[in-house]
Amino acid sequence: MRIALLAGGDGWHVRDLIRAAGVLGRAAEPLDFRRVTAAAGTAMTPADECPDLDRFDAVIVRTMPPGSLEQVVFRMDRLHALAARGIPVLNPPRALEVCVDKYLALVRLESAGLRVPATVVCQHADAALEAFDRLGRDVVVKPLFGSEGRGMVRVTDPELAWRTFRAIERMQLVLYVQQFVPHPGWDLRAFVLGGKVLAAMRRVAGGDWRTNVAQGAIAEPVRLTAEQEELALRAAAAVGTVAAGVDLLPGPSGEMYVIEVNAVPGWRALAPATGVDVARAMIEHLA
Repeated sequence: MRIALLAGGDGWHVRDLIRAAGVLGRAAEPLDFRRVTAAAGTAMTPADECPDLDRFDAVIVRTMPPGSLEQVVFRMDRLHALAARGIPVLNPPRALEVCVDKYLALVRLESAGLRVPATVVCQHADAALEAFDRLGRDVVVKPLFGSEGRGMVRVTDPELAWRTFRAIERMQLVLYVQQFVPHPGWDLRAFVLGGKVLAAMRRVAGGDWRTNVAQGAIAEPVRLTAEQEELALRAAAAVGTVAAGVDLLPGPSGEMYVIEVNAVPGWRALAPATGVDVARAMIEHLA
């Protein structure tokens, strides 16, 4: 079994997947998403320096490198073509498209009956300012596409809100304004694989309101309650993911919010905290 690891370089997760594949007698090869090609009709098979995914038995998507709209659309089209031929793609292309778009994912989660923070998504600063007032003047402004807590800002001051929203509007970006949920300084990350929770951790904020490990949070192993586990599985299913990192945040009354479902979840903090070999489990699932 030959597995393509689509990424933008040879990072830690890619190396861990190569290790796990070797232990299981599989072959995993990293490929730069920006070098992927396709052929149709009577075209010859691309040369090795322009890798074609058709020579692999399965694909794991580790990242989507920056690119133009055309480049990103082509990459997703390539994954859709592989999936249509029956080649396993982790995660399925449609799930990747949903999860990379915070608004679309939020709609899917809410439609599935899951609790999500009150959110307004708009394109004009005036609408965002109205939302700021309506949401209690304590909001988190997020990039529509982003991960690991990067680019998020908490806004509580009306003047700062005006400057922030005007700046985003001038850049012709979408304004994603979400009500801040008061929390006890931690959240839960559940790693879902194949309809089961493989492992979970509590992320304790390190002097910041954000609970992302990339922003300094500390990872602790945790055993989810039956209710929390059900929420994680429902969230992963709502967006169509097979492998997912589901973030659950406790509200002021203990109610659980689904904050995000990551379709390219990391496990660099999760694996050592829980003792679970996540990379091996993913290779075994594909096999």
